[in-house]
This record gives sequence, C-alpha cells and structure tokens, in this order.
Amino acid sequence: MFFKGALLHDAHGILIKQTENVQAGRQIRFTNVREIVAMETILKAYIYEAMEVEKAGLEVDFKKHTDFVIPAELQNKFNEIPALKTAFEALTPGRQRAYILYFSEPKQAKTRESRVEKWKQQIFNGKGLDD
Repeated sequence: MFFKGALLHDAHGILIKQTENVQAGRQIRFTNVREIVAMETILKAYIYEAMEVEKAGLEVDFKKHTDFVIPAELQNKFNEIPALKTAFEALTPGRQRAYILYFSEPKQAKTRESRVEKWKQQIFNGKGLDD
C-alpha cells in the first residue's frame, strides 16, 4: 500500500485504487509469493520512488468536501427542513463527505430517500456514519 500512490509514476500499470472514492492511496495486489519474487526489482523501484515523494514533501491535491455533489434527495430534505442543512454544515468535512457518498450510492431514488430519512437524526445529533 502506498499512501501517496497517486503521486507515483505507474510505469508498469500495477497500482490499483482500492475503491472509486479513494483519492491518494494505491496498492499492488498479489495472489502468491512467486509474484512478489518475480517483481522484486519493480517493487523496489516503486518503494524508492515513494521515498523520494515523501522526502520532497509532495502532497496529494485532495478534492474539497464542497466539490462533492449533494444528492437531490438530501437537497430536497434541506429545503424541507432548513435546520437539517444547518446541522449538516456543522459536521466535520469528513462526516459530510461520508454522508454524501453514502446517500449517493444507491441507484434507486427511493433507496436514497430512505437512507436520508434513516440518518436524519444522526445528523441532527452531530454524529457521523460510524459514530
């Protein structure tokens, strides 16, 4: 796992994002030890490059929490209950992002609406998804 893997030059195309929402981290996946042995020189090159990135003090340019699109169902609830919007904006940026991603996940609007309704009280309480 490379915590600033997005800054590495992936010449061999082996770095993988864990999920679509990961911004910086990248990983290399193996299925057996022979793969690691066969890629030893490549892996060392990636590790040395990661060390150089760290020594240079390079930082990943993360998306701001305001760059995430608020799902329509959540926005509708904000319009309906202005206090919910106030409570949501009082949350930390990480908690806001987690809710936005969680509420945006389902394909059906009905499911998105039910998630917003279910977690509404948690937002009022100033809690995140994992609190």
